[in-house]
Amino acid sequence: MEQRDLLRKIPKMDDIWTKIEAKEELKEFNESMAKNELRDVLQNLRTDILQGHADTFNEMRLLDDSIVNEVLFQCQKLASMQLRKVINGTGVVLHTNLGRAPLGDYVKDALWDIAKGYSNLEMDLDTGKRGSRYSHMKELLLKLTGAEDAIVVNNNAGAVLLTLSAITKGKEVIISRGELVEIGGSFRVPEVMEQSGATLVEVGATNKTHLRDYEKAITPETGALLKVHQSNFKIMGFTQEANMEELVKLAEKNDLPMINDLGSGLFLSLQPFGFPPEPTVQEAVAAGCDVVTFSGDKLLGGAQAGIIAGKKKWIQQIAKHPLTRALRVDKLTLCALEATLKLYLNPEEALVKIPALRMMTEKPDALEVRAEQLIYMLKPALLNNKTLSLSVVTETSQVGGGAYPTVQLESRLIRFEGEPQAVTKLERFLRQHQPAIIGRIQDNGYMLDLRTLFEDDFETIVKAIEGWTKLSAV
Repeated sequence: MEQRDLLRKIPKMDDIWTKIEAKEELKEFNESMAKNELRDVLQNLRTDILQGHADTFNEMRLLDDSIVNEVLFQCQKLASMQLRKVINGTGVVLHTNLGRAPLGDYVKDALWDIAKGYSNLEMDLDTGKRGSRYSHMKELLLKLTGAEDAIVVNNNAGAVLLTLSAITKGKEVIISRGELVEIGGSFRVPEVMEQSGATLVEVGATNKTHLRDYEKAITPETGALLKVHQSNFKIMGFTQEANMEELVKLAEKNDLPMINDLGSGLFLSLQPFGFPPEPTVQEAVAAGCDVVTFSGDKLLGGAQAGIIAGKKKWIQQIAKHPLTRALRVDKLTLCALEATLKLYLNPEEALVKIPALRMMTEKPDALEVRAEQLIYMLKPALLNNKTLSLSVVTETSQVGGGAYPTVQLESRLIRFEGEPQAVTKLERFLRQHQPAIIGRIQDNGYMLDLRTLFEDDFETIVKAIEGWTKLSAV
């Protein structure tokens, strides 16, 4: 059918609106909103016809009922929250696409108490005068890290940008070639440095950088030494890097600040749980680094933030920089981060109550027990489903979030196995479920990893599978 014939078939807006007004489901939406969505739907039809091939255009879209249903769908989509809960069955603990570190119940009451009303965000209740939003975190951070001073900004990339802008603008910053990393969203350390106004000076080779390489590069134009922890990759084999203590001594000898971008922000050593060595924030501070930057929502397990800790001289200089206001955090982030940090006053409590730490350190035997529990709950839901079989399998999980890149965590997964088409449809159905359930497809099977599932998720998963079974039977 030719374009002009299809265009003539598009119903008039008034005719469709009469049918929309008769729909009970659409009466809950604002009339102006519904009319706007109807205009958009009709205009999209015209555009698709004019830009597409008339002979392949689906004429079913021009039916009155199809248009009414599309308007209803768009209204529901507009009215519903687009940022919503997702059940993480991928096994990636710090999943960047799914919001990284989940927060525990410990933050719920505190967060809502601050969110629903007013707070002393920038008021000193002792003096009755204006205070600083950063003061709420300072004492706690200093106690936990051993630093002289600290400040919190929106994320770690912001923390690095602010630090370099405040301390090294117009100066040279020396960094190893092996540490010119790319972080999330394709942002690269050299680009962040360029934005700060600092000049990058690369030393050493990709796999080997010696202390003498830094020493030779120091000139009257040098503003700082920078070390960036390789948290999201590993160089294996023939390697060498200057250790932190050596770099600190070199910086002190030349009256330069030593800046250490730790990235992931580990507060507790996980070596007792079988993890390889990873520098902690406390170790970096104790080594004498002038400034240490790290994330709040990775290995620390809190809200998204960039934390800058170190010596008072440099932190105060950073705090006075104009970018500090542009990168500042809001009251909800501060509240969630403070509630998380307080748990570290008792490390044993932190390992149990901070979800990211608990997930990373949960033993396979405990995962096995939970897997069997979920299997027991799921079997009745799949009793009449002949397309999929159910089993518990052993696979590996990942830490994610650019942390512990080489670590594979033994885990237990629920595996739905069947024909590729059935598995694909199941994945799509669960992904579009409310709340969405995100798993992984592997070897013609759909799998949910127990490491990143909360027990509160089990009932939701069972009901979703029951829905899938009913749909498959139609």
